Parts: sequence; C-alpha cells; structure tokens
Amino acid sequence: MVFLGKGLMFGRLLMRCARPFDPESAHRFVIHALSMLPVAARRHDDPRLAITLAGLDFANPICLAAGFDKDARAVHTMARFGFAGAEAGTLTPLPQGGNTRPRLFRLNEDEGVINRMGFNNGGQAAATPRLAKLHACKDRALIGINIGANKDAADRVADYVCGARAMAPHADWLTINISSPNTPGLRALQDVGALDALLAATAAARHAGGPPIFLKVAPDLDHEQIDDIVRSSIAHGIDAIIIGNTTVTRPPLLSRHAHETGGLSGTPLAMLALQRLRDFRAATGGQLPLIAAGGIASADDVWVRLRAGASLVQLYSALVYEGPWLAARIVKDIVRRLESEGVSCLADIIDADNAD
Repeated sequence: MVFLGKGLMFGRLLMRCARPFDPESAHRFVIHALSMLPVAARRHDDPRLAITLAGLDFANPICLAAGFDKDARAVHTMARFGFAGAEAGTLTPLPQGGNTRPRLFRLNEDEGVINRMGFNNGGQAAATPRLAKLHACKDRALIGINIGANKDAADRVADYVCGARAMAPHADWLTINISSPNTPGLRALQDVGALDALLAATAAARHAGGPPIFLKVAPDLDHEQIDDIVRSSIAHGIDAIIIGNTTVTRPPLLSRHAHETGGLSGTPLAMLALQRLRDFRAATGGQLPLIAAGGIASADDVWVRLRAGASLVQLYSALVYEGPWLAARIVKDIVRRLESEGVSCLADIIDADNAD
C-alpha cells in the first residue's frame, strides 16, 4: 500500500508536469522520466486474471500498445503501472525523423488523439542494447517489439525481414506493423498478394524457436480484405492479429483539431475498433487469437472486447487523459466484476458472445 500510494503520487506529479507542454514535448518528457525508473518485476495479479496466448503467460489481459515507447526507453517499467506486457516500437531498420512537426494533437473535447508521426525512431541498432539488457532480466514483464519499414525503403519486405532477424532474439513476441496510415503506401501491404509475400518472408526469417509473430492491421478494412488477411495469416502461421491501429476516418468530433490529417485514436475510435474485432472474429471462426486495440479506457471496455473474441487488449491513447495508473485501476475493476458476476476466471468470458 505504501508503494501504491507513492506510485499514485508519482503518476499525478508526472501528469501535472507534462500538461503545460505541447503534446509531443509532453510525451518526450514522460518517456524521459519513466526511463530513469528501475526495471519493474513481472506482475503477480489475482490468478483469475491470467491469460495464456501463443505460449506466453500474461498476468492480466492488459498490454501497452506500440507507439508510446518507440525507442524502448521506458517499457522496462510499465509493469509497475499495471500492464502485463508492453510493446516497444515501431522500430525501423534505419533511424528516421518522421514527419514534420506539429504532428501530434490532443482532441481534449473528444478524449482522442490525432497523430501523423511517421515511424519516428532511432532505429533498431540503437534500441538493441536496451532491449538485449532487458530481455536478460529475470522476473521482468513480457516485452514485444513492433517492427516496420523505413519510409524510403526500396524493398519494404526486406526491411521487415531485417527487423525480424535483428529483433527476434530480444523479444517475447514480434509484431509486424502494416497498419500505420502515416507512411505512404504502407497499408498496401495488407493487400493479399503483398501480404502473402511479406508473411512468408518474415516467418522464414524468424529463427527456430523464435518468438511468436503478431500482425497489426488497420481498422479501415472491408470484409473482403479481412477475409484475405485471415487466410494469409493462418496459412503463414501468424500467432495472433492485433485489431487495430488508428483510423483515417472521422466520426463527428468537437475539437478544433478534428480536421488534422493522420490517424485518429482514443475514445472516438472505440466503436469502429470493436466492430472490426467482431468482423475478424467472424472471419477467423475462432481459429486465430485476436488482440483488441482502439478506444479502450475502462474495465467495461476490456470486458466487452474479451466477450467479443479478444484474448488480450492493448491501450495507449487513454493514458493521455487517465494517467499512467489506468491499467492498474482497470485490473482492480475487473476483479470486482468477476466477483459481482460470479465468474471463476477471466478466460471463461473470452469469446462468450460467439458461443453456440
């Protein structure tokens, strides 16, 4: 309890210090502050919350999505804030600065975010020492690595192969990110011919006994595209699909930043992301694990997505409005709901909406 109290005070202080800055500067400040904390131990939550996916044992279903910690400077500490796993990246083979600023916008009235960052990161070689050191730590939380292609790459499939080879030794799972709207042409890799070539090459690049591979896709997909992605993922042994990234669509929004170009995330994405999860569950018929992302900010959001067919969830944008301890609060609320509904373990509700 003493540690929790100190942690809550740290979270509030962090939020208070970051708010006066523009969104990107605030984000950099938070990452810098978190980077100075020691490695957090693997969580030991209520055993009723445990989820196993692709051979990985998660203490609860809540993971940090990629994008928060692009260069793997803070993922080592996220278990402290309630996360059972954290995904670093997106990391590209070569460093790149991303798109010009401003490129990150808070939509306060809508509790959303628009970004057009463009895979800004220091490159895989720079992150490797941090990830290797973390991977060697005992009793740490699970860490995934999200890989992408450089904007000016002549052969984007080759960039993913390079990333898979370089990052696999340091990852508990690898995520192939072809869902960002901010790298021109990247989402074209979701088309069936390109996707088959990409997944075949990436799977071959993973060394024997290497980590599971997840595929992250956009929420802006039609039924034919979803069917193609599912068939290709199953054929090439993909271990799970993450649905999804930000959307380029625009529901009605109140913020003055509503018309900025880029990907929209946060609360305005929630209904679209949930519908795409349901669409993927229908397409997979339960043959492939699914991970839900997009607009997740409460225990109710997690509950609904697990019942709809997700085995895990990932969140990020909600931290902007709810603070770093959001995952820990959600964990507590899920335990209360398990007890109030008489559910023996959380895994029992996964896919419940699709039970015959």
